[in-house]
Order: sequence, then C-alpha cells, then structure tokens
Amino acid sequence: MSELLTVIAQVSGLLFIVTSMLAMGMSLTMPQIVGPLKNPRLVILALVANFVLVPLWAYLITVVLPLDQPLQIGLIVLATAAGAPFLPKLVQGAKGNIAFGVGLMVLLMVVTVFYLPVVLPLLLPGVSVNPWDIAKSLIALMLVPLALGMLFKSHSPDSAGHWQPFMNKTSSVSLLVLLVVGLGLNVSNIISLIGSWGLLALALLIVGSVLIGLLLGGRDPAIRSVMSLGTAQRNVSAAILVSAQNFAGTATLPYVLVGGVLLLLILLPIAKQMGARIKAPTTGEQPANGPQDA
Repeated sequence: MSELLTVIAQVSGLLFIVTSMLAMGMSLTMPQIVGPLKNPRLVILALVANFVLVPLWAYLITVVLPLDQPLQIGLIVLATAAGAPFLPKLVQGAKGNIAFGVGLMVLLMVVTVFYLPVVLPLLLPGVSVNPWDIAKSLIALMLVPLALGMLFKSHSPDSAGHWQPFMNKTSSVSLLVLLVVGLGLNVSNIISLIGSWGLLALALLIVGSVLIGLLLGGRDPAIRSVMSLGTAQRNVSAAILVSAQNFAGTATLPYVLVGGVLLLLILLPIAKQMGARIKAPTTGEQPANGPQDA
C-alpha cells in the first residue's frame, strides 16, 4: 500500500510542477517576469532574506533547542535550499504579484544551484553537493514547461487563454492529492517527532521565515506577500536530494520530508489569509521603486 501511495505522490508531484509552470507561462510574458527583478533593492533584499537571514535563523534555532544531530542537519539543509515550484501557487492564493512570484522562484532556484555546493560543506563538513543534480530537475521540470507555456501564449494567445484555466485547475487538484498522500506517507514520521523539539523547530523556522519576508517586503501587499511566502517556502526537492545523498539511513531525510509537509500545512492557510486582505489579484504589476516605495 505504501508503495502505491509513493507512486501516487510522485506522479501528483510531477503533474503539479509541470502543469503549474505551463499555467504560469500561458498567463505571463517575459517582460512581466523580468520586470520586478530589475529592481536591485528588491532583488538584494530577497537574496539576503533567503540566503543569509533564514540560514542564520535556523542556526539560532539549533543553538537554542536541544535537537538531535540528524534533526539539526535536516533543519540546516532546509534553510539553505531556497526557491520552490509551490511558490506561484501560494502567491495565487495570497493574491500577490504572480509575475514577481515566478521571477523570484526562478532567481532563487538558480542561486541555490550554486549556493548549496559552496555553503553546505562549510556548515556541515563532509557534505557533497553536485550542482548538476539540482540543475537538471530545475531545467527539465520547471524552466522548460514555463518556456513552452510562454511560447504557446506568444504564438496563440487565444488558445493559451483557453488552456490556462485547465492547467491551473489540474495543478490545484494535483497539489491537493500530493498534500493528502504526503501527509499519509509521513504520518508515522510526524508521530515519531511528537514530544521532541523537532516539530517546534520546523514551526519556528517556517513562521520566522514568513516574518523575515514580511519585514523586508515593503508596504505593497502584493509584493510583501510574495517576499514572505518566497522566503518561507524552501526548496524541499533540493533538500531531499542532499539528504538522500549524504545522510541516508539517518533521521535527517524523514525529518526533511516532514518539513515539506508542514511547509504546505502552514503556508497554504497563511497565503489564504493574505489573499483575504487584498481586493484583487495582481498578475503583471511591477514594483516601480524599492520596497520602501511599494
């Protein structure tokens, strides 16, 4: 039964990533995606939040809480892996600036490819990270579908407009299936953490990352929500890859899997709450100046 659930989780995960990227590509243009990233202050704040402050926050958590070493490692791995395919879906729920969400997602993923192999061995001696292992899934599962969707939109806007809602709906259903099945597969791991500091550490990492993004996101709710969710939603796929290659047979990999489930369980309601405070979604708006002007 668990093997069947694992297959369902893998298929629904792949379907979610591909269809969500296609849907984003069919609804956006390259100038819309790149536009917000031309704001150097916004980009610098996003990079500092994801690659300096969140790892630092995770380190402080490991200092304060008496975590077992495998859990400390899992928390650090999660904190150093930024950018995730779930970000655009979260931004949709928050009615944030979707173009900035997609652009930020791509930026964080590309930086993560080069950041992890350099930083993780410094934080966790003995860890080895192959950049190509991370980059090839990024290219095949995300950048290619995103580019195909944009190409489809540029050549046939009407057809893209027709298929985009279907792709979006498919990605939403796939995400729901992934969440339910992922919760079922990891229920024993979650139960094993009850009574330990592990769950509290994950919750602190997620909530603290949300607050870091909010503080650096400026006054524009559509931008601030993207910064907040983009900072909190870690790249679970990259974290799983690193954990499986370097810490197989320890509690690190199950802990990272639990972290992936908790991220969605916490961030989906937060995104919905953010969306309830915004009157209408913004798809292609771009911040004119820095976050202080947003």
